[in-house]
Amino acid sequence: MSDRGMGKDRRSHLSSSSPGLTRGSTFAAREEDVDGRVEPGHDGRTKGLVLRVVACFVAIVMVATGAFAAWVVSLGPLPLDKAQQVSTTVIDRNGKLLRAYAMADGRWRLPVDAKTSVDPTYLKLLFAYEDKRFYEHYGIDPLALSRAAFQLLTSGHIVSGGSTITMQLARLIEPRHQRSVYAKLRQMVRAVELERQLSKDQILDLYLALAPFGGNLEGIRAASIAYFGKEPKRLSLAEAALLVTLPQSPERRRLDRYPDAAHAARDRVLERMVEDGVVKDDAAQATATAVPKMRKQIPILAPHSSDQAIATMKDAPIIKLTLDATLQRNLEALARDRAIAQGPDVSVAIVVVDNETGDVLARVGSADYFDERRAGQVDMTRAVRSPGSTLKPFIYGLAFEDGFVHPDSLIEDRPIRFGTYAPENFDMTFQGTVPIRKALQLSLNVPAIALLDRVGASRLSSRLKQAGTSLVLPKDEAPGLAMGLGGVGITLQDLAQLYSGLARLGATKPLREIMQENDGRDTMRLMDQAAAWQVGNVLLGTPPPENGVHNRIAFKTGTSYGYRDAWSVGFDGRITIGVWVGRPDGAPVPGLVGRTAAAPILFDAFARTGKIPAALPKPPRGVLVASNTKLPPPLRRFRPLGELVRSGNDQAPHIQFPLNGSRIDVDQSEDGRNAALPVKVAGGVLPLTVLVNGVSAGDIDSRRQRLIEPPGPGFARLTVIDATGAADTVVIRVQ
Repeated sequence: MSDRGMGKDRRSHLSSSSPGLTRGSTFAAREEDVDGRVEPGHDGRTKGLVLRVVACFVAIVMVATGAFAAWVVSLGPLPLDKAQQVSTTVIDRNGKLLRAYAMADGRWRLPVDAKTSVDPTYLKLLFAYEDKRFYEHYGIDPLALSRAAFQLLTSGHIVSGGSTITMQLARLIEPRHQRSVYAKLRQMVRAVELERQLSKDQILDLYLALAPFGGNLEGIRAASIAYFGKEPKRLSLAEAALLVTLPQSPERRRLDRYPDAAHAARDRVLERMVEDGVVKDDAAQATATAVPKMRKQIPILAPHSSDQAIATMKDAPIIKLTLDATLQRNLEALARDRAIAQGPDVSVAIVVVDNETGDVLARVGSADYFDERRAGQVDMTRAVRSPGSTLKPFIYGLAFEDGFVHPDSLIEDRPIRFGTYAPENFDMTFQGTVPIRKALQLSLNVPAIALLDRVGASRLSSRLKQAGTSLVLPKDEAPGLAMGLGGVGITLQDLAQLYSGLARLGATKPLREIMQENDGRDTMRLMDQAAAWQVGNVLLGTPPPENGVHNRIAFKTGTSYGYRDAWSVGFDGRITIGVWVGRPDGAPVPGLVGRTAAAPILFDAFARTGKIPAALPKPPRGVLVASNTKLPPPLRRFRPLGELVRSGNDQAPHIQFPLNGSRIDVDQSEDGRNAALPVKVAGGVLPLTVLVNGVSAGDIDSRRQRLIEPPGPGFARLTVIDATGAADTVVIRVQ
C-alpha cells in the first residue's frame, strides 16, 4: 500500500473512532510528528502562560501590598499633639483678643475656628482656588491628581501639585523641603490618616492655624492681625485673595519684603476667580487696592491682667477674662494721656468693677507697660499704698449703722486732741459746726477722727477685713485713729471692691477676672443696707471736678501724706471705678492732690464707658430721711466719746432684752403676721430712741420698753440712744 493510501486509511480511522471530532478539530487537539510524539496545541500554551502571568502578578501585588503596609506602619503615628500646639491667647469676655504670647520658638500661631472667626469670602476663595471638592473627597482628590499628571506630561514640568487641603496639612505637620514622588505619596497616606482621625471642620481649622504666611506668622489669624490689624472675621475681597495666595510661597511673597510679588500673586488669584465665575463685579476694585507693606504689632491689651492670668492658668491655650476689650483700650489711652500731662515719672492706674457680679471690666496697671521710667510693668492696681481719706466713707457708714449719727446730724469741726494725736484739716482751717453730710463731702479730718474714735479703729479694721480687704499696718502696730487719714496700706483693687459694696447696699463680692463657671464666690458683709445707702446718698452730692456733672456719680477723693498718692473712687448704679495717680517708687510729687489729679480722670473714665451713669439703688424700706430739726433729739447733734464721759452720765442706756448674741424665735399670728418683739432698756436719759439696722423704730417711753416689728430672718442690730447721745447696741439672730 502506498503512503498516500496509508494516510487516507489513518484519517478514516480517526474519524470513525472519534465521531465527536471534526476534521479541523482533530488537528486543533493534537498533532503527531513523523516519530509518533504528541505536541501541545495553541490553547494549552496560552492558558499556561496566562496562569503563570496571573500568579506572578498576584505575588507581586501581595509583596508590594505587604511592603507598602510595612512602610505605612514604619511612618508611625501622626504628630498631631505637636501640630495642635498654639500660642497662648488671652481673650476678653466677648471673645476679642487681648494679648497673645509667641510660642517658645518665636512663632505666632493663633487658634482658629473657621465657622465663627473667618470671613466666608475667604473660605469661598480658598476652596475654589485650592480644593473645590474638600467636603467630598477622603483626603485625596483623584480628579486633581489626574489634572496635575496630565499637566506634567504635556508641559514637562510640575504646573500644579494636585494637593488637597488635607494633603497640604499633612505636609505642614511633617515638613518636606523637596518635591518628589515619595514625598507626594507620603502626603497622600497621611491625608487619608487625617481624614480618618479628624472631622472636615477640624482639618480646616488646623490648616488655617498652621498655614505659613511669611516670617514667624502661621495661620490666618496671626497674618490678618499682623498685616491688616484686625481679626479675619471681616475681610475685603482684596484681603481675602491676598491671604489665599501667601501660603503658596510665603517667603517670596512676604509683604514686608516683597510686596510687589504678593500684589501680583493676589491679582492672579482674582483673575482665576473671575474666570471660574466665583467673583464678578468686585474684582476690578480689589485689583486696584494696594497691599500692606509693613507688619502691625500683635495686640497687647491688659498686659498686667494677662501676665497674672498666665501665671495662674498654666498650660491653658486660651484664657478668657472678664475684661471688656473696648473699655480696656479706651482707658489705657486715657491713662497714657493723663500720665504724660503729669510728668515723666508719674503713672496712672485704673480699675473698673461690675457692681452686680464683681467682675473686673478693665484694669490699667500702669500708664505704659513698656515705659521703664514709669516702672510700667509694675501693676499699681495691686500695689499697697496709703489710701489718704478714701476710707472715711466706711467710718461714716459704721457710725450710721450704730445709730448715733444721721447724715443731717450736726458735728463740730474744731481743734481737738485725742491723747497726743491732734488731727488737722488738709487746708489747716476749721469749719465749726457742720452737718455730717457736709463733713464727709468736704472730707474734713476732725469729724472723721471723732467718729472713728466712737466707732473704734479695731472695729473698722475688722469690718473691712470681713468684707474681703487686706489691710497692711506698720509692723507691730495695732489699728489706730491714724488709719482714718491714711495710716494703713491698701490696694486700688481692694478699694474698688469696698466701694462696689456701697453700691450693692452693704454687701461686697470678691473680684473676679478669669472667667470660670461656678466659681463659688459668696457675698461678704460690709455694713447694713440703710447705712450703705446713706453713705452713697451723701457721696452723690460731693461737688464734682470741672469736667464732672453734679449728682450723677457718688465718689470720694484722697491724698496720702507727702503728696505721694492721689486717689479717686466712685460708683453709679452699674459700675465702680477706682483711680490712682503717683510715682511707682513712692517719691513725693509736689502738688499731687486727689481732687485735681485723680478725680478728673475718674469722671473721664465714666464718660469713656460710653454709657450714661446709672441711678443708685432706691433707699431701703424704713430709712429715715429728715432734716435736722425733725430728727429724734439724740440724732440732732453728735457727741464725742470724751464728752459723753465728761457729762457724768453714769446711767448710760443698757439693753436688757434681747441679749447680745441671742437667738430670737418669732411666732406668727393666725393672719400670718410676725408677733411683736419687745425691747427693754435700763438707764439712759429720756427720750430714748431705738434703731433696727440703722433705721429708726420709734421712741421708748417712760416704762423703758417698746414693742417693735421684728426684722426679717437673719442677723439684726438693735441700738438704743438716749438724749445725751449715749448708746448701747446688741446683735441678735432672728429666725
